[in-house]
Amino acid sequence: METQYFKDYSPALGRDMECKLYGHAGRPVLFIPCQNGRFFDFENFKMADVWAPWIESGQVMVFSIDTMDAETWSNKGGDPYWRARRHEQWMNYIFNEMVPFMQAVACDCNGWDSAPGVLAFGCSLGATHAANLYFRRPDLFDGLLALSGIYTADYGFDGYMDEVVYLNSPVHYLPNMPEDHPYIDLYNQHKGVICVGLGAWEIPETTRRVDEICREKGIDLWVDYWGYDVNHDWPWWYKQVAYFVPYLLG
Repeated sequence: METQYFKDYSPALGRDMECKLYGHAGRPVLFIPCQNGRFFDFENFKMADVWAPWIESGQVMVFSIDTMDAETWSNKGGDPYWRARRHEQWMNYIFNEMVPFMQAVACDCNGWDSAPGVLAFGCSLGATHAANLYFRRPDLFDGLLALSGIYTADYGFDGYMDEVVYLNSPVHYLPNMPEDHPYIDLYNQHKGVICVGLGAWEIPETTRRVDEICREKGIDLWVDYWGYDVNHDWPWWYKQVAYFVPYLLG
């Protein structure tokens, strides 16, 4: 498997950010690690092995990035106003820096003339962030695989709410999306999957709420509930990736 390491200064964050690319061609995939995770988690937790058939065949190029959770969602002792805005800086880093970089690399490697959409992928809090990216910017993200996420900012902000927290809490902003909003057509042109198990450490309530909202709004999203034996852990996420990726790439 071809890999490349990158380290570049982010104007949005005011610091260097690292990422690693797995693959030589194909559709760009953004992997967001679990809570407080680092760019090397895709490899260290063996997720690269699960994606290997699609990476090595040139169907996807996976870019794994760093989270900022330690400063934002996990920093429960910090000022929530500041934490929310630091998180929004990380979102802008993805929207305005990481995605254009991924698109440029994909165009160069594939010989494409037009910038492709990006598939957002994550597990646990990485799924939370991936779904938020997909719902907020379907003009940039044309696919979603979110496994075992929690889709409310209450998880990180404990009931604190302002306009920036609201922007990062799908169960709060999706109900207020007008039914004629142009994003709904974009969602329905894409393929998105949200999956949660019902076993140990899983918290399916906000997945059910997203499911309800999408049905109410006419948003086509595959929401799948796995059994009571399905725990919030890597072995099940491996199985879910193997199950859903053929659909997402089909």
